[in-house]
Amino acid sequence: MKIGMRIKELRNLCNLTQEELANRTELTKGYISQLENDLTEPSISTLEDIVNALGTNMSEFFKDSHEQVVFNENNYFVKLYDQYEIKWLVPNAQKNEMEPIMVTINPHSATDIDYPHEGQEFGYVLEGELTLVIDDKAYTVKKGETFYYTSIKHHYLKNQTNEACRVIWISSPPNF
Repeated sequence: MKIGMRIKELRNLCNLTQEELANRTELTKGYISQLENDLTEPSISTLEDIVNALGTNMSEFFKDSHEQVVFNENNYFVKLYDQYEIKWLVPNAQKNEMEPIMVTINPHSATDIDYPHEGQEFGYVLEGELTLVIDDKAYTVKKGETFYYTSIKHHYLKNQTNEACRVIWISSPPNF
């Protein structure tokens, strides 16, 4: 592991400049720059100070930071309801900025009403046809069409047809 690269990665995630990190650790900006470019190596106590200033600990700092990028059926989490099914397509997505799910709505059924909340939602109809209800307005969305709205009103999806409907539905921030 390149310690300097990891420090820089965490510093950027924290939206800190080299100078801000230096001030928090009582080091110089030049020293932080040398560390990030692997021109020098910190002592253990200095590294602990830096890691703490970056909001983590030594164990997390040295943990393999390769995040999973590709997901398949083995990673999905499925929850069945009476009228529909939700399949979470990215495990633990609630820690991310958006949460993609696939919803299958049975014929003549609907999802639960989602109450107003912060954020935005996007959907793409894979199969069938659905009705998007936002407060007292209803919108028909057919296979191959998308929807996008701000989540500040009551909203839900309903399937008024004789065939199941499947939709990719993304909430940002996560809400499902």
